[in-house]
Amino acid sequence: MAKRKKYIQRALAVIAVLMGLNIAAAYFHGRWDLTAEKRYTLTSSTKQMLRQLNSPVEIEVFLKGDYPASFKQLAQSTRELLEEFREYGKQNIRFVFVNPNQQGLSDSARMKFMGELTAQGIMPFNMKVQGDANESQQLIFPGALVHYKGKKLGVNLLKNQGGQDPMQTMNNSEALLEYQFANAISKLKEEKKPLVGYMLGHGESLGAEVYDALTTLQSGYNLDTLTLQSVPAVPQDFDIILFAKPASAFSDQDKLKIDQYVMNGGKVLWFIDETNASMDSLHQRQEFLAFDKGLNLEDLLFRYGVRINQDLVQDLQCDIVPLVVGSVGNRPQIQPVPFPYFPMLAPTGAHPIVKNMDMVLSRFVSSLDTVRADGVQKTVLLTTSRSSRRVRIPSQISWDIVKTKPNVREYRQQYIPAAVLLEGHFTSLFRDRLDEATKGSFRQATGKPFREKADTVNKMIIVSDGDLIANAVSRKEGPLQMGINEFNPGFAFANKEFFLNCLEYLSGHNGIMESRNKELTLRLLDNEKIQREKTKWQIICFVIPIGLVLLFAMVFQFVRQRKFAE
Repeated sequence: MAKRKKYIQRALAVIAVLMGLNIAAAYFHGRWDLTAEKRYTLTSSTKQMLRQLNSPVEIEVFLKGDYPASFKQLAQSTRELLEEFREYGKQNIRFVFVNPNQQGLSDSARMKFMGELTAQGIMPFNMKVQGDANESQQLIFPGALVHYKGKKLGVNLLKNQGGQDPMQTMNNSEALLEYQFANAISKLKEEKKPLVGYMLGHGESLGAEVYDALTTLQSGYNLDTLTLQSVPAVPQDFDIILFAKPASAFSDQDKLKIDQYVMNGGKVLWFIDETNASMDSLHQRQEFLAFDKGLNLEDLLFRYGVRINQDLVQDLQCDIVPLVVGSVGNRPQIQPVPFPYFPMLAPTGAHPIVKNMDMVLSRFVSSLDTVRADGVQKTVLLTTSRSSRRVRIPSQISWDIVKTKPNVREYRQQYIPAAVLLEGHFTSLFRDRLDEATKGSFRQATGKPFREKADTVNKMIIVSDGDLIANAVSRKEGPLQMGINEFNPGFAFANKEFFLNCLEYLSGHNGIMESRNKELTLRLLDNEKIQREKTKWQIICFVIPIGLVLLFAMVFQFVRQRKFAE
């Protein structure tokens, strides 16, 4: 009886321990990330942001349905990430997976719903579905809507990596999931958006060709225009000032205003065309002369650490233009041909601005050189390919360049810089150049003293192509998205992503942008080895296990017969 009582006590103790462990696990639990690249570990800035949430964030993910394996993997990775978000955001993180092609909706209601997703920036992916008799197409919306305090923001989960292996595209998309969601939540949390000044007074455009750039700015920032000549100084209220393809010369007074804005901590984003080259000139006539615009910015940029060269870059890795190659009847026969003056710029290095980003389309871009500037760090963001060259200006540009096959041996220059990030303590261009009377006049006009050097670390980005943020204008559809060639509208380059990343980095979202550095290693099988050793591994995986089972059965039967025979 005592023995039985002892067993019962032990059983009850085990049950009590198990119940205690289960109760404790409901309140206290941890996770260990054993992957080499820390795939399931959030950055410290993301964790901090999630812990500081004071209202629920509701996330709708549109990746529910009968999709291919790659999209199911993306959906699973998204679910795992959002579960990790919930670990730190607790009850303030709520998510649900929705099928955008849900049944029960009328065609008009479904189209309206999909139109709303597109309006939020969630771009559809056209997937081909192989049926029993024919092939059909289905629109997938690999994205999510993030809701916070009555505001919502669309997130694209599939990164467009043109020309890249589909598996690598999905891998890069998974690597950017944390950044995409963390950035969206961070933007929705902002009570005051950064103020961007769109600079005017030097021939900058406000027309249809910058419609997408202005719309992009207005969607995430407070935007205002400022004519440089109309103010005694650039107001420090602007978090960033943007120069988009200025066309006329800057006076010393203009440069002094920009310089002192930088010395006081202001950020500048430059998109500059040093030459007058444009596609409009080539459409009007068979050839034209490209020459220097004379913007008079050389000394200012040189002091900060960059020189824009008097040249144009040609690259064998380039976009296409339509060329009339003949006629059929009374109709011209048009053929798309590569145009070396439209290089596809590639992101370089692992900087958060360009990490895991696709190529960027440029038009008539000049080369950049970094020069010595004490206390300033230079980071090249975009370059040409391995097969490029520089053409000094003035230079004649004509259609003849696309009518003949390029000589590959002439394109031997590699990775010519076209966009540079500068960070550090900038020194004023006007240091030791102004007398006390001029400094006094400046102080009287602006209410601030003249600064010869920036007290704090500042940053600016210089891009040697003003057309990089310009958009094509279609006769049928109007302004297109920047980075889209109207003659090849099926693919969008990463111009818009680059533009947004530059703005976010300059406006101070460095912590969130750290998550762009996450890199997931794609561990693929060796296809050649699979084909070469296919039979061997089939034997190991199928024949040997079956053989072992049969051998065990024979031994067991033999032993059994011997045992009962004795």
